[in-house]
Amino acid sequence: MDSDLIYQNIKPDKSLSDFVESFWFLHNQSDRNKETIGLPDGRIDLSLFKSSTVPFRIRLLGVGTQQYEQGTIPANSLIFSVSFKLLAVEYIFHETISDIVNNGKLLPTDFWDFSADDLEDFDAFCDKASQKIQSLLPKEIDQRKQKLFELIYATNGAITIKQLSDNVGWSSRQINRYFNQQFGISLKVYCNIIRFRASLAHIAQGKLFPEENFFDQTHFIKEIKKFSGVVPKELFKNKNDRFILLSALTST
Repeated sequence: MDSDLIYQNIKPDKSLSDFVESFWFLHNQSDRNKETIGLPDGRIDLSLFKSSTVPFRIRLLGVGTQQYEQGTIPANSLIFSVSFKLLAVEYIFHETISDIVNNGKLLPTDFWDFSADDLEDFDAFCDKASQKIQSLLPKEIDQRKQKLFELIYATNGAITIKQLSDNVGWSSRQINRYFNQQFGISLKVYCNIIRFRASLAHIAQGKLFPEENFFDQTHFIKEIKKFSGVVPKELFKNKNDRFILLSALTST
């Protein structure tokens, strides 16, 4: 990763693992803006942000289904973020995010009692966020939904809708209705995103052939280009570290 960008990612306590994928921070410590392109990763992010030119803000980012337009990491900016799995939408946030697909929304600057001071210490931020999420954990979870997501993540999305439906005892029509109402996307699209993300780890290592149950090389290239905007070879080159998710993978 660009030496001006500092990135760290840590996993949550096991008790939060159904809902939280990771905590991470990104710091652009230079006096220059950094151009970047986001990639779909199947997560929703709750982020605290500030820079030398932008005041403190808290933002919730919905599911991405396409390569984002080129963006900017502002000079002297800092982001602390919680990356949530989709179960958190219903059981932690108690709302739908169908209206922020490929988008996000600003939250009150005191959301969950956070403030700009929480950007001073990443470990303290992780502890505070963990305690808050712990206090919001549901007493019961629909076992069908829990098993559904366990299967999607365990197979890196390389599983058919019928297989998922048969394994969790929930009709494909009901599952798709749930996905569209809660997240604004279909189950198939989400599985494809998870499979794409899993492929990034291979591409980051220079493995430019399918390893996640794509039909063939042509299908693999087509799917990678659909979500990233470029073919696997170009993605691997990652010129100027513009694909920030891929840069993060190579830095860990």
